[in-house]
Amino acid sequence: MERELLIKSTAGLHASLASKVVQLSTKYDCEVKLIYKDRIVDAKSILGLMSLAIPHGENITFKATGKDAEKVLNDVTKILG
Repeated sequence: MERELLIKSTAGLHASLASKVVQLSTKYDCEVKLIYKDRIVDAKSILGLMSLAIPHGENITFKATGKDAEKVLNDVTKILG
């Protein structure tokens, strides 16, 4: 499953927000990737997320596979939306 999201935070995907995404992603039994400008990182890796340096107003895509894919995408949408 995939879901495209807009980064609405004026600070972009900052450390605190990235940490929330990682904490949420690790709760679920699935693989979660974040795709931004042809780069793909594991959404369960704080270093991976921070390395993307995603600014405000950018579109990103989350791709989840596994048993809890829909649940994790719904929860990530709540955090970033």
